[in-house]
Amino acid sequence: MAVIGFIGLGHMGGPMSANLVKAGHRVQGFDLIPAALEVADRHGVTTVASVPEAVTDADAVITMLPSGKHVLSLYDEVLAAAKPGTLLIDSSTVDVADAREAHLRAAEAGFGSIDAPVSGGTAGAEAGTLTFMVGGAEEDFHRAEPLLEPMARKVIHCGGPGNGQVTKMCNNLILGASMVAVSEAFVLGERLGLSHQALYDVASISTGQCWALTTNCPVPDLVETSRANHDYEPGFAAALMLKDLKLATSAAEQSGTDAAIGRLATELYQRFNDEGGGGFDFGAIIKSVRDHSDQR
Repeated sequence: MAVIGFIGLGHMGGPMSANLVKAGHRVQGFDLIPAALEVADRHGVTTVASVPEAVTDADAVITMLPSGKHVLSLYDEVLAAAKPGTLLIDSSTVDVADAREAHLRAAEAGFGSIDAPVSGGTAGAEAGTLTFMVGGAEEDFHRAEPLLEPMARKVIHCGGPGNGQVTKMCNNLILGASMVAVSEAFVLGERLGLSHQALYDVASISTGQCWALTTNCPVPDLVETSRANHDYEPGFAAALMLKDLKLATSAAEQSGTDAAIGRLATELYQRFNDEGGGGFDFGAIIKSVRDHSDQR
């Protein structure tokens, strides 16, 4: 059994920490939101009133926070309070530069660290079937692996510091662009008299097959796991997709990568968010495609 400090007990961190408790670990959890602490407490997390309390005597500290600035600000407290040898695991989705800065600060203070963003959304967090994309030294990856496994279907070492974040943004660039393309295809088909079922039956076993189609299809009643069946209640919110696409396109600009499709997908999700769609599942982008299609 390990003692794990867990900071950030929201929609992702809450169920992730609960799965660590189920695996027999002692989890010391902190969040700024009282309701998140209450839920975590019901799932066996030892909730505490401050970051230092969460970190004290922990073998590892896991953070799941909204942005890189939150992670870097928090690390000031974590590095001051953690005992020597504590492993720092950041599962937030942040800019690559911020992730590498967090690694640098940890190393300068004598701590091992990994960046370990996830894929799988809230459903994966609850089921313990997340994919962890890990950046960091091989030694730190092997230390972290048994702690991540109770929350994961896959734990994959992607290379050195920051490479977990690189992998996450590349994956979500593919996902965001795919969902836009799938949505446009369904709207095109329906406007030309093709049934949703017919398009799905062909595309799902042909070259158009992809996760956005066969797991989170943007039209209802075709795929059991789709959030479209639940009025687009978010598994992965459109606002979060926009955040990840912005990280990807920013990294593309900084690295001189021609990412025209990524930029366009970002613009379309920005439009959808501006129209009030940010709280829906990212598959609800099909609503924006319909709304902006010519009415004839």
